[in-house]
Amino acid sequence: MSLGKGRTAPGRPTALPGADAGAEAARGRIGNWALAGLVLLLSALVALLDAVTGDDLRVIPLLVVVPALASVFCTLRQTVWVAVWITAVVVGSGLGSDGTFWDFVFGIGFTVLACALGVAACAARIRHATEMARLRSTAVALQRQILRPLPVITDRVFAYGLYEPIEEDRFVGGDVYEVVESPYGTRVIIGDVQGKGVPAIGAGFATIAAFREAAVREPTLTGVVEALEAAVVRHNGFSAQTGEAERFVTALVLGFDEEDDVQAVNCGHLPPWLLYEGHASAVPLERTYVPLGLGGLSRETRTAESFALPPGATLLVVTDGVTEARDAAHAFYPLDQRLSGWAGHGPRELLDALQLDLAEFTGGVRRDDVAALALRRAPGDGEPRPVSGAEEARPVAGAVTD
Repeated sequence: MSLGKGRTAPGRPTALPGADAGAEAARGRIGNWALAGLVLLLSALVALLDAVTGDDLRVIPLLVVVPALASVFCTLRQTVWVAVWITAVVVGSGLGSDGTFWDFVFGIGFTVLACALGVAACAARIRHATEMARLRSTAVALQRQILRPLPVITDRVFAYGLYEPIEEDRFVGGDVYEVVESPYGTRVIIGDVQGKGVPAIGAGFATIAAFREAAVREPTLTGVVEALEAAVVRHNGFSAQTGEAERFVTALVLGFDEEDDVQAVNCGHLPPWLLYEGHASAVPLERTYVPLGLGGLSRETRTAESFALPPGATLLVVTDGVTEARDAAHAFYPLDQRLSGWAGHGPRELLDALQLDLAEFTGGVRRDDVAALALRRAPGDGEPRPVSGAEEARPVAGAVTD
């Protein structure tokens, strides 16, 4: 997917998160031989105990809990096999007991009913897991179709990126980014929609669609931001009519033109970080305005400010999925400290290090989307440029390309 004038380096499509969750549930968590050994061992132990206790205390009927346990961890076929085996064991035990005919009939009926319920529970679990996997895949696929694969190369900027959406339904977020080459230079946005779920993705889509149009239409960066504000307000009005909650969007909007400085309008977002000559520091933006969609609550007029981006420097912008990631002790991710050790990395190497270190810090457990852009000015005439091809391309994690 490629919108705007930015060129997207090709990358290989990868599977969507959640697409295999239903198949994983259908496969089960216990192998056939391991399951057979466990069931046979448990049956032998219970039968031995039943023989010791005699007719005064029958423990064989306790085997009916085995199909219920199997329904949680096993495939449907495995659960059916366990149910048939347990039924056969109980029937065989009943034939050799001294109980009455009606005791035998009642025991068999109870066993068949319990085993049937176990099989039904297993089928319901697998069906539910498959449906939830399909919903997760649809939501993540929709989110990735909104966001183009990276890197994006324009006449003024090379934009490398990292994007990892959350798979769990209640944690599907609304992190957004876009890079657009316009007659007024390259415009970049990174933002985070308030809240989670599919409605957050809808607000993110409204923001991105407005940015793609305004970035090539508005001559000033503040004009782009005003168009984004109006788009979020319109989306909130539509959401109110359909019973959805209104949302705001924190965003950092950047403009790269022929000048050496970068223009920025910060709408409640994290400031960018500058990595240059072995040093890393946060860019000291003077003003942080209210998020998009809340402009009516403030009397301030959003204005753009400038900061220097020397040739060879890397500008890193992230969402709070990075800075608010936590480890097992609930400590926040120390991005400032980490960047000091990566100040000499190039944009792609920087994002690789960030991705690996973040996964190690959190133990693979994330509570929010992660999005990051590493931006570097395009070299001048005669200077080397990145190879546009699969060797150079580092697509957004799991992105889908058209």
